[in-house]
Formats: sequence, C-alpha cells, structure tokens
Amino acid sequence: MHRHLIFLIGMSVAYLNASDWPSFRGANASGVVDDMKLPAKWDAAKGEGVLFKVKIPGLAHSSPVIAGEQLFLTTAVSSIADPTFKPGLYGAGTAAADRSVHEWRVICLDKRTGKTLWSKVAVKKKPTDKRHLKATYANSTPVTDGQRVVAFFGSEGLFAYTVKGEFLWKKNLGRLDVGAYDSPGYEWGTASSPIIWNGKVIVQCDTQKESFVLAVDVKTGKELWRTKRDELPSWGTPTVWLGKQPELITNGSKFIRGYNPETGKELWRLGGSSKITTPTPVFADDRIIVASGRHPERPIFCLRAGGRGDLTGGKHVAWSNRRGPYMPTPLIYRGKVFALNNNGLFGCFDLKTGAEHFYERIRHRGNGFSASPVAADGKIYCAGEDGVVFVIEASEEFKLLAEHRVGETLMATPALSDGVMYLRGTRTLFAVGGKN
Repeated sequence: MHRHLIFLIGMSVAYLNASDWPSFRGANASGVVDDMKLPAKWDAAKGEGVLFKVKIPGLAHSSPVIAGEQLFLTTAVSSIADPTFKPGLYGAGTAAADRSVHEWRVICLDKRTGKTLWSKVAVKKKPTDKRHLKATYANSTPVTDGQRVVAFFGSEGLFAYTVKGEFLWKKNLGRLDVGAYDSPGYEWGTASSPIIWNGKVIVQCDTQKESFVLAVDVKTGKELWRTKRDELPSWGTPTVWLGKQPELITNGSKFIRGYNPETGKELWRLGGSSKITTPTPVFADDRIIVASGRHPERPIFCLRAGGRGDLTGGKHVAWSNRRGPYMPTPLIYRGKVFALNNNGLFGCFDLKTGAEHFYERIRHRGNGFSASPVAADGKIYCAGEDGVVFVIEASEEFKLLAEHRVGETLMATPALSDGVMYLRGTRTLFAVGGKN
C-alpha cells in the first residue's frame, strides 16, 4: 500500500502520491522519475516484460495520467468502423475524412491490472472541426490533482469529473480554429493540454483568431481570468515555473511569454520563435528551456528566470541555438538538455552554458518521432512512431543502450509510475515493468 503524501503543485496542496504522473509528461512536464528499475530487456510485441495490455476504444494521441492507483485516459470514438491516422515524416497539411458522430470519453483504469474502473462519455456529436491527417480528436492529455480529473477536447469543451467518475462541470470555450497560420483553410485541431495550479485549471488556446489563455476554478469551472493574446495557432502546453514569484510560461510563435498565474497579467515576452510552436516549456531551478523546430528559426532558448518586459536579445537569455525540436518537448536531466527532433536527430547540451555535447541521429525505421522523451535511472526513453522504444544513456556521449519493440504505432508520450512504464499505442495501452 502506498503512503499518501501531501504533494505540492505550484502553491496549492493536492492529495497525490509522490509517484504520481498528474499531467502531460508528469509533474511540471519534467518527464523524469528515478528509482524506476525498469527491465533491461522487454518486448511488448511478444508479451515479454509486459504486466498487462488493454485494448482502448477509439483514437487518441493523449497520454495517460496517474493519481494513486488510478490511471486516466481520453479518447474519441468514431461512428465508422476503423478510423485511422497517418504517421510518418511528411509535410502535407490535409485533414482526415472522418466527420462522423464521435463520443469523447474519459476512461479510468486500475494502474496495477488495467481493469476499467469507469468510463464516461463527455459529449457525443459530429466534430466541430476537422483534424489533421496525422492527428486525432483527442490529442490533449488530461490532468488530475488527485481529487479531480479534467479533460480538454478543443472546440467540444472542457470537462471535469471526480476521480470516482462523478461529473462535476463543463465549460464551452467556443470554436477553437487551430491550423496552418499561412493557410487558414486548413484545420488541424487542438493539442495543448490543460494544467492545474493553485486550484486553477489553465488552458492555452492559440487559434486563427482571438487567441487567449484562460484560468477556471478546478472545483466549479467558474472563469477566474482570461488574457487575450495576439498569437498564431500553437499546440504547446503551458508550464508554471515554481520560483519565488511563480510564472506561467507559454510557447508562442510571435512571443514566448511569462504571466502571473494568479491574475493572467503578462510579465515578460521573448521573440524569435518558429512560426509553428508545439514543445512545452520545461525548467530546472532558475533555468527555463523553451524550443520550437520549424525552419528557419528552430530555436532552443535557455532563459534565466525572473526577467520582466521584452527579453529579446537581453541578459535573461542565457544561451540559444538552432537545434530546436519540432514536436517533442525537450528534457532537462542531470544538468543537461536533451532534445529529440521528429526525424530522429538527438542533441545533448549543457544546461548552464549551452555547450553541445553531441548531436546524433537515432537510427529508426522511417516514420520518426512525435512523442516526447522521458527519463529514469540514467536512461532516456524515446518512443518512435514505428513502435520501437529507444533507450539512450543520459551522458555527454551518445550511446544507444537498447531497442524495445511494442508492435503498435506510438504517438503518445509514455507515463512513468511505481516502476512501470505505460505506453499508449494506436489501439492498446501497454504496462511494462517488473512484477508488482
């Protein structure tokens, strides 16, 4: 039995276990959990090293989140028999053909056994928007504070349940038209995930028109503040930097911005991002890493926290380079920044100085990477779209330690908890680890 701890997220007290994975890439989007003791060899395709695998209905690129013994997933279940998406490295911005009636669901499983504890249909209707051919109608990862779970389904709304599956509230955010900034006719769908901080659910909604960042009360859904943004469409999840004065960091094309998360007031901004921004900001101590990977900018910025006003070209930019990843969020681990690009290029940089330790290519089969890397026990795990998890040593030299087959396309970022890695494939949730 786990000993329950009071776990601080931001400045609020929420009842979570120390081993929980409450939001996209875990607490503060760090993607790091040590003392996992994952098996050195496993093959999910053959069932070796797999604690369980469970079929999940519908399509979703959202990741699992975990509170206590419960694991939460979202999905969008189409009315057609076999909906698909197209993985791979390609530049087409076309939309999927499926506009049939969908059920957007929130599902809760027992994290030890994979048994379904409850499943709720948040909404059933025809999709408001089209989706990118590579995307799904459930791209956004849910978030939990240990008492509630909140799911974001873009134009279909924001939905909250207790961890027992009791409906709490819903909020309509209007139509969120998210797509190519230079071709407004394209519709790609939302992917930014909600976060919870100090009793607030915070959502970043950058669209073709009327972009904004919003905070609502996690208990009631009541709007607490809304800040308009002059921004292009984006897909990154915001992060709250936990300093003396916490700052809400948002990745955006026109500007990376910092806000007061209590009020939504802008504190600072930084120019120079790519025209398409997807990675989530991450931090360690007083250093904040924000990246984006569309040519020609492709920046990785390392910021010194605490700046105010326009930081562009100023002293609060500790270092920057043009090795930024397009989709996966960078990882800060053991004093280094690791950045994985869609095409398998993998870089390691010193967190303080930006010095490049290596920039090598992970040899993959061809479809590349969309999931963000996670780390445990000195190893970095990179889940590839071809259904292989690559394990790389977290050191200043590039060293591939292992390749593990899953047997399904992997688009979602893995979750880590209590010695188990949870991998969401196209149709299946795999739990990989030693016997509990």
